[in-house]
Order: sequence, then C-alpha cells, then structure tokens
Amino acid sequence: MTGKILILIFSFLFFTQTTAAFSSAADKQFERLANRYITELLEMNPEWATNLGEHRYDNRLNDYSLAGIKRARDFTASYLVQLKRIPLARLSKVNNIDARIMRDNLEYNIFQTDVLREYEWNPIFYNVGTAINNLIARDFAPLLTRLRNVKARLEAISDVVAAAKTNLKNPPRIHTGTAIAQNKGVIGLIREELQMFVDKEPSMKAELAPSQAKAIAALEDYGKWLEKDLLPRSKGDFRIGDAKYRQKLRFALESDLSKEELLRRAEADLRATQIVMHQVALPLYKQYFPNEKNAAKLNDKKLVIKSVLNKLAESRPTNETIVGKATENLKATTDFVQTNRLVTVPNEPVKVIVMPEFARGASVAYCDSAGPFEKRNETFYAISPTPKDWTPQRSQSFFREYNDYMLNDLTIHEAMPGHYLQLMHANRFKAPTMLRAVFTSGSFIEGWAVYAEQLMAEKGFGGAETRMQQLKMKLRVIINSIIDQKIHTTGMTEKEAVAFMMNEGFQEEGEAAGKWKRAQLSSTQLSTYYVGSVEVNDIRRAYESKHKGAVDLKQMHDKMLSFGSPAAKYVKEMMNLR
Repeated sequence: MTGKILILIFSFLFFTQTTAAFSSAADKQFERLANRYITELLEMNPEWATNLGEHRYDNRLNDYSLAGIKRARDFTASYLVQLKRIPLARLSKVNNIDARIMRDNLEYNIFQTDVLREYEWNPIFYNVGTAINNLIARDFAPLLTRLRNVKARLEAISDVVAAAKTNLKNPPRIHTGTAIAQNKGVIGLIREELQMFVDKEPSMKAELAPSQAKAIAALEDYGKWLEKDLLPRSKGDFRIGDAKYRQKLRFALESDLSKEELLRRAEADLRATQIVMHQVALPLYKQYFPNEKNAAKLNDKKLVIKSVLNKLAESRPTNETIVGKATENLKATTDFVQTNRLVTVPNEPVKVIVMPEFARGASVAYCDSAGPFEKRNETFYAISPTPKDWTPQRSQSFFREYNDYMLNDLTIHEAMPGHYLQLMHANRFKAPTMLRAVFTSGSFIEGWAVYAEQLMAEKGFGGAETRMQQLKMKLRVIINSIIDQKIHTTGMTEKEAVAFMMNEGFQEEGEAAGKWKRAQLSSTQLSTYYVGSVEVNDIRRAYESKHKGAVDLKQMHDKMLSFGSPAAKYVKEMMNLR
C-alpha cells in the first residue's frame, strides 16, 4: 500500500511540475508576442501612440494610403495567426484574459478593414486635427520639442489629403457634410489655435510658418474638393444594416448580450425608469405647484415630470459661473464619496479647466486623462462655456438643459466618482503586458461612469433635484441604445427618432436633433453607455448575491476597479462571480 501511495505522489508531483512548466512556457511565449505586437502597433499608428503617451513617433502621421491600409491589415492577420498557436488553457488567469482581449481586437481590426471599410466611405476617417492638437494640448515635453513635431506632421498633411482623394468613393452625405465642417475647424486650429503656442516660442515662428502655410493650402484645397467633387456624389447609405450591426456590436461592446436581449432590457428599463422618475417628481411638483389638486394632472406622469424638469431648468449656470460651479461640485462630490466610504479616492490631481474654444458646442464637459505611457499623470475635467458665436437664446437653451442639478450629475460622471476616479484606479493595475492598458473597454469605462451617477443619487447626493437629472440622463442612455439599433437595422426615420427622444426622454428638440445626427455618423457607440451600465449593475447584483447582501460598498467597488479597464465580463470573471 505504501509503495502505491508513493507512486501516486511521485506521479502527481511529476504531473504538477510538467503542467507548471508548460504553463510557464506558454505565458512567456504569449508575453513576448504581446509586447512585440504593442511595440510594432504603436510604431505603425503614430497618432494613436501620441494619444497613449508614447512620444517616439510624434513627428509622423498614420499612413492612410491603400498600401498602408493593406500593410496594417497583413500585420494584424499575422499576429492573429501567431496568437492562435498559443494554448489559452495553459496561460495564467491574467494572461488568459489579456490573450482573449488581444484576439478580439485583432479580429475587430480585420472586420473593420475587410467588412466596414470606412476608409472608402467615411471622410471623417482622414481628420488629422486631433493629431495636431494632442501635441499642444498637454504639456508633456518642452514646447520647442512639441512644435518641431507639429511642423513634421504639418508637412505630412498633404499626403493624407492625397490618400483621401484616392480612397473615398461613395460616402453618405451626412459624413461628407460633417467632414467639410470639421476640415474648416482643423484649418482654424492650425491658423489660430496653434499660433498662440508659436507666439510663446518665437524661435519657431520663421521655421514653422512655411509648414503652416503648406498644410493650410492642402486643407483648403481638400475642402474645395469635398464640397465641389465629393459632396455631389455622396449618395451612400449611412445605415450599416442588420448583419454588420450584429458583428460590430459584439466587437465594439465586447459584450455577450445579443441585439434582441439588449433591446428587450432597454425597453423594459425605459418603462421602469419613467415610473421611478414620476415617483421622485411628484413631491417636487406638489412643492412647486402647491395649489394644484387635480388628481388627473397629478397622475399624468409626463406632465408632472416635464413640469418639474422645466422648474429645475430655471436654476442654471452662465458662461461666467459654470467653471466655478463645477469646481465647487468636484469638491462636494469628493467629500461625499469619502464621507460615505463608497470607493477609495485617488491621490492623483484632477483640475477643472475651461474647455478650449474649438472643442465647444457638442458637449458641456469631458474628462481628459493622460495615456498609460504618459509620465506626467494629469487629468483635466474640462467644462464648457458656450461658443462665442452663439446667440443669447441658444446659450440659454443650452444651460437650461445643463442646469445646476445636471452639472452635479456631469461632475459625477466625468470626474468623481466617474471617469477620473475609475481611470486612476485602472492605472494601478499591473500585468506582464500593456495589452489591457492599450485596449480599454469603452463600455466598461462609460458603464462605470453611468453607474457612478446612479450610486451617488442612490446615496442621496444633491437631493431629489439631482436625482431627477440622473434619471433623465438614465433615460437618455437607454433611448440612445434603442434608437442606435433601430436606426441602423430597422429603418427608424428622423421624425420617429426625434419624437421618441422628446416624448419618452423629455429631451429638448435641439438635443434630439443633434443626437439624430450623431446616430447617422456612428453605429453601436451610442449603445456603449447603456450596455456598460447594465453589465456593471449585473456585477454588483452577482457580488451581493454571493455575499448574501452583506456588502461593504467600498470594498466591492475597489475590487471591481482593480483590474484595469477590461470589458465587464472579464471583471466578473476576475471577481469569481457567476
């Protein structure tokens, strides 16, 4: 008996050691492949590299030529073949997830090139404004160094214009029209915004001037071509259709939710949220309109909700006060998160800034955090006065929508405990490769920010007034997801979409019209927020179920945010939740 036991022990040890050796070998093979891939990927995509904080290629633009697109496609396919040779089952848990993230992104890139083929029909694909702006917007290196790289990129703009003229065939009219407007903005950026930085470094004025002139001339010629040549023959359909939408939805959202399940949940959540919104609005309605005793009116959900939202819109910021109010909100939300022990607050600085003029008009706020390769970890919470050319009436309408209570909600979403907090937690995650830092999940990032709004309202921040705005934002998130798929797969019209947004989401007509335009210009992106929030809430429910309801929110949230910014399904897996 003893001999048999010894044989079993030795067999077990041999099997364990052999398995560990195979696992170690597979991990090393994967890590070498992944690290080489990222290095070569960033060199091949210099504009993206700059955005991520890798500045070795700041003097170059992407290769937009057909040869460059083919080279990128072949590069992607080669790495996909190599990755599939590595046995995923033998990888560590971290590497296993990162290998799946890498695989999905490689397959998505091939899908974009082979099936979506935006380089053929989307002139917005050739907008290099961000590539220039990223070199001047953040103080990551001496201004002289950054301006020299700007000069090199300006010299390359004519190549991008030439590629666009060669590649573009039959765009949708909305895309060409938008590209025409954006192109004018890029010219303004180079002629005016850039000049402010050149003035700070007089030694570059004479050197940079010819490159500025060359780039402006190329873009002005491109603008004329867009208007006179491409626009008249822009007859393509902006709708991508059901088959492509299904494929893109899986890739873009990294979710296992089907299109049908997503729609079912969204429509159910729409009805449930409207009911809750009426419950929250009713006491406020009675407070604002104490003489109203008509039972029919009190039971009219939409009347009560609209009346309360109109009343809340009376308390709103102005161009002169919005930045100061956002700064006060940031302090208030930070204190609230710490006092209520909702999640660990980062030590890294976050600064409220005035949104640059060229970026205004589309949204009132955004979070701009440093890329994962950036040495200076700065985060800016940009808040927007209205553009200088807006009429007083348009500015008033804008601030009615983004009133004082909505500003509370925006600060939560963009900064605390939303994007800024989540991204600072993500930066602390360390893995053998940078894959997870490079390929972040938009649905998880946006999902957490939407969940953060819900969490703060749930805990009472800002009272019932802020809760109303959070619920209005939740309706917007839900409706975005519904119209996204209905527009692209079932032919929902502009009239139907705008009416749906205004009647069911209580949106202003201008906001609904802007969303219709955005839905034409993109597909699946509008579903990011809702899908992400659904899946983050699913994680919370699974965690509460596992712990029988006895949950320390701070502990749960810190754990949830400790794995970087992967898709929610991977967070759930790392937390050992079903």
